[in-house]
Amino acid sequence: MASLKGIAYKTEKRGQMLTVDQASVTQAKGVENDIFGRPGKRQVTVMSSQQWQIACNEVGKTLPWFTRRANLLVDGLCFTSSDVGKRLIIAGLQLEITGETDPCKKMEQAYPGLEAALLPEWRGGVTCRVLNDANIQLNDPVSLT
Repeated sequence: MASLKGIAYKTEKRGQMLTVDQASVTQAKGVENDIFGRPGKRQVTVMSSQQWQIACNEVGKTLPWFTRRANLLVDGLCFTSSDVGKRLIIAGLQLEITGETDPCKKMEQAYPGLEAALLPEWRGGVTCRVLNDANIQLNDPVSLT
């Protein structure tokens, strides 16, 4: 079964990612305290630990998952274009997958070759809209419907 393995947010643009064991996720603010959590198609970003590992293997370096600057890390799922419009359910939280999280130049600055390693096969993760307010914590079950 898939599960939630990481929660992170940033409080300022280009700021450091802060990791937590639990968080409130709301339709109004996304992941609690995240600067970019306002309502919209890119309210919360989610990444697959399996796809992150492929990218790390490609650059030859084990990097912390939050280097990607995603809000949530899930284990046991891989994302593809066919997931757009589906619901990602994390415990009581429902997220609508709205698109791909395109890797940007920040990834290249974080580690040489990382931007290119994240480009194929949706390795950079997905963008989501929050459909309901809920509290989440590490190891919560995750499903895709």
